[in-house]
Amino acid sequence: MIVRTEEEWQGLREIGAIVAHVRDALIAQVREGITTLELDKLGGELLAKHGAESAPIKMYDFPGHTCISINETVAHGIPGDRVLKAGDIVNVDVSAYKNGFYADTGATTIVQPDSSPIKQRLIETAAHVVDISIKKARAGAKLNSIGAAVYRETRKRGFYIVQNLTGHGIGRSLHEEPEHIVSYYDPDEKAILQEGQVLALESFVSTRAEYVEQGDDGWALQTDDGSFVAQFEHTVVVTKDKPVILTLGGQLE
Repeated sequence: MIVRTEEEWQGLREIGAIVAHVRDALIAQVREGITTLELDKLGGELLAKHGAESAPIKMYDFPGHTCISINETVAHGIPGDRVLKAGDIVNVDVSAYKNGFYADTGATTIVQPDSSPIKQRLIETAAHVVDISIKKARAGAKLNSIGAAVYRETRKRGFYIVQNLTGHGIGRSLHEEPEHIVSYYDPDEKAILQEGQVLALESFVSTRAEYVEQGDDGWALQTDDGSFVAQFEHTVVVTKDKPVILTLGGQLE
């Protein structure tokens, strides 16, 4: 999607603020003893309170308002009766629809108490590289410059990129062109970013795994080697200068 009107800006800002609010509310409730279903129920209540619909349900009939992924499950985790334990890595991914517009966001945290410094460094790196991708998202820049910068910084810090999970275009639909925004350098990617283009930027940073596989439930994407993985995601609008982040949080009462 290319943003062209003030109405479109307003619609995107509204849904961006909603998904950020839900993301932050769920992350704040991550603690030992709570189930992923309890977190998801809160997410569904908050989306409904603000007049938004869960995008995974609307688009794909996903069995949950949000995706909550634990440890070996990297993405598309189905909320259920799994009880969180100290040391678990928890990813919350929230995407939603309202008044014709979509936004997508995610964050990762650790259930406390935890004494693993590598998990904390992993999460810090994942948050850092999504910031790098956002800074690279300027009108006139090459799309593949985002992945090149993210990959370089990730490897410099001793971690790996999950290469078959990517960012994407977004706006009037949950997934739009560009279909894939990879987190590594793709020499065959020739696209140039356009002013007003709406992107969901995300990178999955891993301790070892470079690919994930679909789990037995048909939804969850998992590592098969016990790797830890962290992800952060923001929906942004490309401009000639600093990109506009629609999912920063703190924008909704």
